[in-house]
Amino acid sequence: MSKTIIIAPFSRNLRNGKRNPKNWPYWEELVGELKKLKHKVIQVGLIGEPEVKGVDEFLKGKSLAELSELIEKTDTWISVDSFFPHLAHLQKKRGIVIFGQGNPEIFGHLENLNIFKHRKYFREKQFDIWESVEYNEEAFVKPDKVIEALNKM
Repeated sequence: MSKTIIIAPFSRNLRNGKRNPKNWPYWEELVGELKKLKHKVIQVGLIGEPEVKGVDEFLKGKSLAELSELIEKTDTWISVDSFFPHLAHLQKKRGIVIFGQGNPEIFGHLENLNIFKHRKYFREKQFDIWESVEYNEEAFVKPDKVIEALNKM
């Protein structure tokens, strides 16, 4: 069954200019797989954020009210650990959150499918600033795990 899925892939670079450790590196691959499954993919993001290749639509700079309305109209969403899962939580809309070094038992919402590769990648000080953490691509699940989660929904 074809779905309309929002992706919210971006977490801003850190204040020190480094890549945010929350940024999942496999968005293009995931979008390719979602398109093979005939899903419509809408990316939401900030003005200046790069478009993920293959999305059907890229909505930039939308207000919280506009994003909330979009969440209501779509089937589900996929995001990194960012503000987006918290906004969707307020809408009571279930989705998939990709965690790397953050612990979903602390920062996730129970209604979502909070996926992570392994606890060994969680940062030691979960409430410390993200600037104290180096980006680690190895900490993230591959796109097939996200597709598996989507199939469970």
